[in-house]
Amino acid sequence: MSDTTLVQIKGLKDGLLVTLGDAAWSVLQEALLRRVEEQAAFFKGARLVLDVGNQILKAAELSALRDTLSEHGIVLWAVLSNSPTTENTAQILGLATRIHKARPAEIQAAKGIDHESALWIDRTLRSGVRVEYPGNIVVLGDVNPGAEVIAGGSVIVWGRLRGVVHAGAEGNQAAIVCALDLSPTQLRIAGEIAVSPARRGQPKPEVVQLKDGRLQAETWMPG
Repeated sequence: MSDTTLVQIKGLKDGLLVTLGDAAWSVLQEALLRRVEEQAAFFKGARLVLDVGNQILKAAELSALRDTLSEHGIVLWAVLSNSPTTENTAQILGLATRIHKARPAEIQAAKGIDHESALWIDRTLRSGVRVEYPGNIVVLGDVNPGAEVIAGGSVIVWGRLRGVVHAGAEGNQAAIVCALDLSPTQLRIAGEIAVSPARRGQPKPEVVQLKDGRLQAETWMPG
């Protein structure tokens, strides 16, 4: 089985949810660490929720994984399990064993954002980081110059957008781009592309969308 089958990653409001497949613990752990090493910039600084399914894990196994992830700059903060033994082990180690989905009222950032399908990134994206996701992407931080965000849906940046952003990358012309400070190096929606003009005056929240075949920016009133 491939690493992407053994280790599935989904964005949460407070971090990343990693769901492990059905295999021996040693195999799953190796697959997870390979993903971490291959996507080091993406994982660095992340808060991880690990869904281990039916795995029965001892304190030494979970503790060792937590320490290894910590060495990569990753915080293991929750473990989800169908096993009472594993759940008890996680609690002994001070890890959460329940997570709460974001309420719709918490994420009314803009129209068209479905909180169930969005990838949540709870940190600033620095130069050299590339994030690509088939749905919507919400960044709770800045997108620095040199960083790239590519979404099949819309892109919401709760901060300064100064890197490259491509919304509607698979041709979705209804996608939008919103940011509290919208000054990207390059902005694309579907097949249309624009480069931001020089900033005039104080930055303000803006939303960009396709209208009559052209990219148009308007004042954004976050919900």
